[in-house]
Amino acid sequence: LQGIFVLGLPYALLHSGYSGLLLIVLAAALCCYTGKILIACLYEENENGQPRRVRDTYEDVANACCKKLSPNLGGVVVNVTQVLELIMTCILYLVASGNLLSHSFPYVPVTEQTWSVIAFVTLLPCIFIRTLKIVSKLSQLCSLVHFVIIFVVITYCLTQMHQWSWAKFRLSLEFEDFLVSVGVIIFSYTSQIFLPTLEGNMKNPGEFRCMLNWTHFFACILKTTFALTAFLTWGEKTKEVITDNLPSFLETLVNLCLLTKALLSYPLPFFAATEIVYSCISKDNHSNYRSPLLALTVRGSFLLLTLLMAMFTPHFALLMGLTGSVTGAAMTFLLPSLFHLKLKWKKLSFLEKCADISVFLLGFLCSLAGIVCSIKGLLEVFG
Repeated sequence: LQGIFVLGLPYALLHSGYSGLLLIVLAAALCCYTGKILIACLYEENENGQPRRVRDTYEDVANACCKKLSPNLGGVVVNVTQVLELIMTCILYLVASGNLLSHSFPYVPVTEQTWSVIAFVTLLPCIFIRTLKIVSKLSQLCSLVHFVIIFVVITYCLTQMHQWSWAKFRLSLEFEDFLVSVGVIIFSYTSQIFLPTLEGNMKNPGEFRCMLNWTHFFACILKTTFALTAFLTWGEKTKEVITDNLPSFLETLVNLCLLTKALLSYPLPFFAATEIVYSCISKDNHSNYRSPLLALTVRGSFLLLTLLMAMFTPHFALLMGLTGSVTGAAMTFLLPSLFHLKLKWKKLSFLEKCADISVFLLGFLCSLAGIVCSIKGLLEVFG
């Protein structure tokens, strides 16, 4: 969701003012921290005091924490949460693709749902993706397109520097508007679902912490620069998706780039969701796990499910907000801090324990507030 949420950052600043700039930095630090402690839960010290990877997935960590209650309870909860969030992410990409195609070609008499079907056809080769290596190459292209989008928007904003004014920042805040900003900013950094797989596939896993530091540092710099320049350019006229503020010729170009990014982003959550399902199936019947027919059936079912939900789910944005408030906060803040406290309690310093407890409480409050706002929105929509 990086591209979608990043394009909403200037709108978040509109509602959060100076505190929004602080939130962008704070969210980067917190998400980087929870990523590190989640990966730390994969390791235990051997007889020589050296860290050894004894767990491979988020599910393994959850099972280790809940084994006294039930051997598989934690894994079931984590898997359901992960799959739900990943499926909703895939659906959002399809919805976004249909919307972008509709806005890019308004003169073509085709509905957004039909455009979503056209975008879906281009994603059919995802059925044949079997390794993370292919997904990583697509993600590299996705990152390249992302930088093109950011470069175009920032360049245009710099040409309007003569009309910038710091007076555009708000000092007074509406609580509900502020919560919207918090959600947009925090969830623009979330990646915890993919981290165990990513760390396990690195040539040198020892560089993971350094990699996480640098990626979150540069993401913070890029997002702050982008949000600040865009908001200073349009001020109170800033729209929810900043590309809607661009002149028509640039808006079409950026929308097509966003479409490319959405389609290139789809394989990562899709691959992650199917891998979780495969790992569950393999526990019951290992021979079927490698069956090509089963693999095609599972992937094909996932593809079809995302298309059907993208076309027929009413008020998807509100439902996505509700799901994100539950699954996003849980996977990013609540569970990593809780698991870290459970598995490493005896080895943690007082400050580390305080940090984990603080992150847990912050995540709980953000999740609760997001749920309340989303349910309120749904009740208003349904009258």
